[in-house]
Amino acid sequence: MGRLLRRAACSLLLARHVVMQRVTNLTSGPITQAIEGAIERGWIRGAVVAVARQDMPVETVATGVDAAGQPLAPDSLLPVASITKLATALAVLRLAGAGALDIDDGVGQHLPEAAARDGVTLRHVLCHTAGLADDVPGEAAPYALGLDWPALARACLATPPVGSVGERVRYSNIGPGLLAIIVERLTGKTFSAALDDLVFHPLGLEAYLGVDPPRPPARIGGDLGQNTGTDLEPFNSSFWRSLALPWGGLITNTADALALARAFAGAPAVFLPAELLAEARRDQTGGLGGGMGVFGEWPHCPWGLGVELKDAKTPHWTPASASAASFGHAGASGCVAWVDPTAGIGWAIHVAQATGLALHTVLPWIGEAVLG
Repeated sequence: MGRLLRRAACSLLLARHVVMQRVTNLTSGPITQAIEGAIERGWIRGAVVAVARQDMPVETVATGVDAAGQPLAPDSLLPVASITKLATALAVLRLAGAGALDIDDGVGQHLPEAAARDGVTLRHVLCHTAGLADDVPGEAAPYALGLDWPALARACLATPPVGSVGERVRYSNIGPGLLAIIVERLTGKTFSAALDDLVFHPLGLEAYLGVDPPRPPARIGGDLGQNTGTDLEPFNSSFWRSLALPWGGLITNTADALALARAFAGAPAVFLPAELLAEARRDQTGGLGGGMGVFGEWPHCPWGLGVELKDAKTPHWTPASASAASFGHAGASGCVAWVDPTAGIGWAIHVAQATGLALHTVLPWIGEAVLG
């Protein structure tokens, strides 16, 4: 497997300049106006938007401040929550492209001790049809000082399914946890180190998992639960960042969050085989309904191999004008990274506000200005 990955890395070096494009300040008035309109309405305090049109350089605009009142900048580092799942899926797809695994492998083939293994394949896990629980039970890994990724990994392995395979789309954090353990066992590295090798470095990203970044991330506002204002605060604390959550712990800038979504669109072209990319963007659910609990449920909930598909979902975090063929992922820290191949444009938005209003109102509002 090591030789396969080294050959893939050599190929990527030839195309790395395609991804490491110059990030420029976006001067598009409508996008700035949309952000300012959202600020005036009291929805948010600021936002960063990154836009990529075809093969043009990524452009960014930053307006307003974060939850601590610090100005947002085009290169501000931000916790991107569940957009992390795109990076985890890409790591698995890279290993599949290198021949180290097959997406139809059974979870039990790689994790024989996993409670959720019977009839569950990596394909089921990637498209959330494996019947997995939505999260690790609190009693299995108490959220308190001393918790770390190895303890969370053991809890993921021990958590039994809550539904049948192929029954419905049941959005899960357990799934990416199991995938991360598989990546660790195949590479012999910690998941964060494997992500660096398989995804972050090849794509030229400034991205951090499991560590405090060298410059302070922007602070997320909104309802952060019972640990708000403590050393355990989600998104904003060193403790939370140390957990290296493969389903939600990534810190990166908005343009590089967009790069994760664009990797599913073939940017750069040598990152993944074309046939695997096409499969990743194809609905894997067979018409099942379901969704993401309080964040959205739909009678038809299409999902690819790690990437969410827009189709006819409404309400949604993308604008109504986004095509049914568009895809990407949203994050509960107030962000979305999305690509619309029909319009030939990709965008990422981060409003540094962890609320349902941000996901269902502000992100489509600003997204409409991007597409318009």
